[in-house]
Amino acid sequence: MSGILEAKPKVGYRYIQKSERELVVNMIKNLKINELKSLPICVDEKVSVYDAIVTMFLEDVGSLYVLQENYLAGVVSRKDFLKAAIGDADMKNMPVGIIMTRMPNIVVIHPNESVYAAAKKIIDHQIDALPVVEDIVRDGVINYKVIGRISKTNITKVFTNLEIGGE
Repeated sequence: MSGILEAKPKVGYRYIQKSERELVVNMIKNLKINELKSLPICVDEKVSVYDAIVTMFLEDVGSLYVLQENYLAGVVSRKDFLKAAIGDADMKNMPVGIIMTRMPNIVVIHPNESVYAAAKKIIDHQIDALPVVEDIVRDGVINYKVIGRISKTNITKVFTNLEIGGE
């Protein structure tokens, strides 16, 4: 299971000479999002910008997933809140749906994809976290149900939990 030994029927086990780097790369490519995801922090699109900011700070996250009828409608980040504050908007009465990044401009990941795929999407799109979603087909349209989140922190934990070379 660790990729160090190979089992052959009626022969036994054989040592596979793989480097530590190869073993780590294989582990990361085989590690699925479902094993690593954390709880998503979601708000309804009608929630005020002020309440969404409070939620973000209480939950200690960098972005919130915005839902419309329990499906992913958008994402709002610290940068979006800063733009709203600079614009001198009435944040207690403005719904978060006005300032969010809307679908289809949101990068998502599915629970059966690899951690490697998530890291690649995070780097390629220069974002901090991805919503982990399930596809729900409703009236012939694919909607996303948010079931988790994967962030730079989740991925970094994979590396900090590795023990390579007895370190």
